[in-house]
Amino acid sequence: MTVSIPVPIWIVVLVGVLAAWAVLDRLLFPSVRWYLRRRVNRVINDLNERLQLRIEPFRLTRRAVLIDRLTYDPEIMKAAEAEADATGKPREALVSEVARYAREIVPSFNAYAYFRVGYWLARQIARSLYRVRLGYADREGLTTVPENASVVFVMNHRSNMDYVLVGYLAATTAALSYAVGEWARIWPLQTLIRTLGAYFIRRKSGNPLYRKVLARYVQMATDGGVVQAVYPEGGLSRDGRLRQPRLGLLSYMIAAFDPAGVRDLIFIPVGINYDRVLEDRTLQRALEEGPRASKTYALGKTVGFVAHQFGLFLRRRWHRFGYACVNFGTPISMKDYLANAGISFADADTPERFAQIEALGRHLMNAVGAVIPVTPVSLVSTVLLAAGDRAMSDLEIKSEVFVLMKSLESNGAQVYLPRTDRDYAVGVGLRMLTMRHIIFEDCGNYRVNPSDRQLLAYYANAVAHLPGIVSAASA
Repeated sequence: MTVSIPVPIWIVVLVGVLAAWAVLDRLLFPSVRWYLRRRVNRVINDLNERLQLRIEPFRLTRRAVLIDRLTYDPEIMKAAEAEADATGKPREALVSEVARYAREIVPSFNAYAYFRVGYWLARQIARSLYRVRLGYADREGLTTVPENASVVFVMNHRSNMDYVLVGYLAATTAALSYAVGEWARIWPLQTLIRTLGAYFIRRKSGNPLYRKVLARYVQMATDGGVVQAVYPEGGLSRDGRLRQPRLGLLSYMIAAFDPAGVRDLIFIPVGINYDRVLEDRTLQRALEEGPRASKTYALGKTVGFVAHQFGLFLRRRWHRFGYACVNFGTPISMKDYLANAGISFADADTPERFAQIEALGRHLMNAVGAVIPVTPVSLVSTVLLAAGDRAMSDLEIKSEVFVLMKSLESNGAQVYLPRTDRDYAVGVGLRMLTMRHIIFEDCGNYRVNPSDRQLLAYYANAVAHLPGIVSAASA
């Protein structure tokens, strides 16, 4: 005998949903994860065969595992206990704080996203905005970098485009891990950046526990052979000149370095220069107002810039922003540097150690400065700035620029000549500056716009540190 039992429709729906979820969880999701993992592993194997600097296992470790390792690192636990004793805070609360810092810092690198999505985006953006050129690379020096070395690209910081430009040009060599400031911690940008292997830092944080967590992550990544990219200047140059190095990240890397160990620490100097920096006017405003510079002004300037460029595009009058050039210099081995200098960071007391790190920072920045490319706008800006208020003819400008080029090249500077044509290089520089009304042209004579003299100096300052500039000025 059968009896019908009425069941509410919501129970039927709930059972159906649970059954569907069980099927997905037990059958479909594992299959999808296996398929995706297989594709990612295939990409990684393919990349490691053609990349000069392989993707190390540290970067392929699950993010949750790295967060746990960082959170419960013995040195960090010791620092947390010391703070608990000093402040009276509960140890559990400090461990939770450490875990929050670790989740904030540790990236979630995905090789497939980096090389299939990130590389494509970087290529499209960089080549759409600039004529991108690899000016010089010490290829022989790069081939001597040991396979097991920890490599750090050390760069000058001209624009936020630096991340995109260098990531694109270095993609055939390595996957770079950047330190990114708070500006990028907005959804969904932070998710993309973290997936591409970058880690977030609080540049102005004075919290000793946070600094300890950050230091230990950088040291773990360096020990793991992660290829990193750092900007020792710490921020964008507001006046165009090279800034004094800030030694935070460098000191963290050096603290974990063992000269007697198997793994060497290699610094590769990278020089970057542009015919036009996207943020130049905002940087000039910040130079004038200092810490009081208005974020509203920067936002308004950005929106206005985008709108203006879009209007030019619609009227078919838009042009790319000139040349963006990158040079890769000769690698610097920490083992060789310490041996030649006869120093040991491990043996030095704190004041002496800090002085040695400062000396290393200056050495690296000098190496970076030596490979900064001299682009057409920097050449023409230098000549016109030296002329003051005097108008110069096209022929006079070319004559002065040619003298400057000769002086720079004789002093070892890397002058980028588009199409290997000196006349064309001068024409490019003049056209870029005239289009932006930084200089005025009248009947073949060129004069600096008085209201934009500081902006002209910004582009001249990009190469003002090179010996050839001084030689040409005194000639």
